[in-house]
Amino acid sequence: MMRKPVFVKTIQFVGIGLFVFALALFSWSLTASKFVLNEEALKAAIGNEQHWAHVAVHIAPMQGQTYPNSFAFIAALDAALRRAQEDIRKQVTDELGLTPSDGAYWNAILQDYQLKAVRFPVAKASAMGLLPDRSWLFFALSIGLGVLSAFLYLLPQKRDLPGIWHNGLWHHSLTSRGWLGMALGAWLIAFYALLYFYPEHLVNWVIMVDPISEALSGHPASQWFLYGLLYTLAILVMGVRMLIKYRHNRYQIIRTVSVMFFQTAFAFLIPEILVRLNKPYFDFKNIWPLDYDFFFEIDELIANGTLGIFMLGWGIALAVVGVPVFTYFFGKRWYCSWVCGCGGLAETMGDPFRQLSSKKLRAWRIERWLIHGVLVFAVVMTAMVLYTYFTGESRVLGLDSYQVRKWYGLYIGSWFAGVIGTGFYPLMGNRVWCRFGCPLAAYLGLVQRFRSRFRITTNGGQCISCGNCSTYCEMGIDVRWYAQRGQDIVRASCVGCGVCAAVCPRGVLRLEQASADVSKRASELRVLRMVPGKQVEMLA
Repeated sequence: MMRKPVFVKTIQFVGIGLFVFALALFSWSLTASKFVLNEEALKAAIGNEQHWAHVAVHIAPMQGQTYPNSFAFIAALDAALRRAQEDIRKQVTDELGLTPSDGAYWNAILQDYQLKAVRFPVAKASAMGLLPDRSWLFFALSIGLGVLSAFLYLLPQKRDLPGIWHNGLWHHSLTSRGWLGMALGAWLIAFYALLYFYPEHLVNWVIMVDPISEALSGHPASQWFLYGLLYTLAILVMGVRMLIKYRHNRYQIIRTVSVMFFQTAFAFLIPEILVRLNKPYFDFKNIWPLDYDFFFEIDELIANGTLGIFMLGWGIALAVVGVPVFTYFFGKRWYCSWVCGCGGLAETMGDPFRQLSSKKLRAWRIERWLIHGVLVFAVVMTAMVLYTYFTGESRVLGLDSYQVRKWYGLYIGSWFAGVIGTGFYPLMGNRVWCRFGCPLAAYLGLVQRFRSRFRITTNGGQCISCGNCSTYCEMGIDVRWYAQRGQDIVRASCVGCGVCAAVCPRGVLRLEQASADVSKRASELRVLRMVPGKQVEMLA
């Protein structure tokens, strides 16, 4: 590779320095507010006058108090609400004579989920001081500067020769499970844990993006708007990196532009605009069972008239008709590598970590059991939800359908898909969720494995066993094993990203689709072995 000019190195060095500053400021900004209880916001969040009478008594000591951070504020608020909750329970039990076995009891008390729902809006309304008064400045110096500094580092890479270069891939601390990778993984895991379970501690970041949310949807930002914005920016910025890195490969350019477009338009902008028009928030590219709560919202969709019914029909048609038809013609790559937001983040922000995916046989065995187990869980959970919707009975085979959906949302939707699925990029590669947990990937994979025209063909006679293809396979497939045997690659896990073909120095691999031999794909080995004194035989 040609040596970079000094001024190019300087620009990239400045970019790295500014990015570190922006990330440090962004992280520190969580502490840049003080909190004074906003009673009006708390009363509105409680919503029940009888409950409020008890709550008002116990929050009296908090009035006028200034708390230095969200942790101290939430601790004091939780303690006051817990005391109020106990008073309400005692009154309901002693005066009304109700017990937990009575249905009216649960409507009369202040339940735990209600206490949890209070924290975020009250914390956001109670924030004051340095950051709330200068939210645009903090946004510009953290998120805005982070995007600018990333481009300062990425754009000079256009001067490099096109092609894939290892460049110390296995020696860099960030991309080889070194201390930088561990630090990034810890930061991502902490972010997702706060986002899903303790969003009240992210209110400063949410306040930063309030003006953008107001402009798009007409509503103040929530933690999910913050997440959607950061998610989209990550795909756009790192998408530019992909376009530069793989600019020699037309397939990669078109695929990257596709995921950037679908994330920005369909996953971020269109749903926000729908909310502004007083329509249901809806991601038209999301498909059940990845969109596991799709059938939770049937009543809401139907209540929105023609558009809501269209959304309901669209979602069902995609899952029932769209998935098998498109996968038959194009393989699962049509969704996993061209449309899906999870795949979009994995292919852009996660690209530097793709080589960390395990290629061991043990990992493949765990993958098969785990991902299909999640698919079965999603199908059973959805069946229970539909049973409850049509019959009104929440008990199915001794299980409460509402509890089952909570389990799925907590363990699969939050922990697996979010905390582990993205937080483990620097530890286990960029497709942890797609490979081990995504139920839609499992559904698509079953169609691809047994009835799809897509496959990766190989020219084994040209293979020099360099191992680039296996190294860069984000799904843990030992591509070289197939290439050495001249065997077509037909795996349920393959997302058709095409990077194995892009990094092959000899053009051994090719993404193709053909219907001639759908029923017996990959059944033949086409590499010949010359054995002295014997006839030519197929390599086994």
